[in-house]
Amino acid sequence: MRTLVISDLHLGSRRPVDILRRPEPLDALCSGLREIDRLVLLGDVLELRHGPLREALSAARPVFEAMGAALPRGAEVVITAGNHDYALVSSWLARRGAETEPEPLGLETRTDASASPAMEAVARWLGRQVSVAYPGIWLREDVWATHGHYADRLITIPTFERIAAGGMARVVGRLPEDGRAVAEDFEAALAPMYAWLDQIANGRAAGGRWVTGAATAKAWSLLSADGRAPLRGKALAALLPLGIAGLNLAGLGPVRAKLDSDELRRAGIAAMGGVVDLLGVTAPHVIFGHTHCAGPMAWMDPGEWRVGTDTQLMNAGCWTEEPRINTTDPRSPYRPGCGVLLEDEGPPRLVRVTEDFGARPDHSF
Repeated sequence: MRTLVISDLHLGSRRPVDILRRPEPLDALCSGLREIDRLVLLGDVLELRHGPLREALSAARPVFEAMGAALPRGAEVVITAGNHDYALVSSWLARRGAETEPEPLGLETRTDASASPAMEAVARWLGRQVSVAYPGIWLREDVWATHGHYADRLITIPTFERIAAGGMARVVGRLPEDGRAVAEDFEAALAPMYAWLDQIANGRAAGGRWVTGAATAKAWSLLSADGRAPLRGKALAALLPLGIAGLNLAGLGPVRAKLDSDELRRAGIAAMGGVVDLLGVTAPHVIFGHTHCAGPMAWMDPGEWRVGTDTQLMNAGCWTEEPRINTTDPRSPYRPGCGVLLEDEGPPRLVRVTEDFGARPDHSF
């Protein structure tokens, strides 16, 4: 079975960063799908933070229809949710949680498109049966894949969601300190935060500006220590250590003040490694997304991507062209259009599906 894993499409974004709205990268993806037996959409497939769910679904429909038409007859589609499209599974998870003695999620729990009305719509547009896996999926007995949003409880970068998760942890409890956790331990702090963000997004009128991802990217840009940062960026950079110290003293960390691109990559890998350890994942290969940082790439130290001596991490990258992050350099791990290809045998391979991102719409981000 030939499997393609792609992550972080963010279809329906109000900012024109989701490149599959453009014909050139969509055509390239669809061309590749014609040789695929299984397509895994590894979370943040939809952008549900920018506005009402119906808007994102409407914008994403042509992409799903094109993908469904390109896949061979009988090809399997599996979808798992991330933090930006958690609403695809939240009602299903709530129903499970309301059971008298719910089965634990484990590393993979399956359902079908009835997980939510939105998932049913996606399956209808794909024109085939869709299965849902959460919080991850076993692609082979030696390969486990998950979106990677559980890393927000461990990452040392002071993103909005890391700080919010730290705040929720003070209410619901911290992760177990005995070295073992279950999915529900991560969900306890993350699910309420996602529900709150979904309520805000669905209450925004058209043109609203609630965009947590954009805010984080802008902060990274302002705080970049390249000597060209504007005065307000330099002032923020000078004050950042004080703010970080305050967050750590308040029990919302631990987070660090260092925010360069290398630290972003290393922190994301380390946090995902911590998730793997806590959940007791023993797979030799773990695929994730979430950080938009594809890897390991040829120029990276492969040792960075190892968890202990037994597990190799791999990030599927993203399909968004964020204007505040360098995506023009072919070496950039944030350059969109990557995926992970998996055959019946052999290790997963990071592949570039498209080099043609099409033209950005001629209006401001």
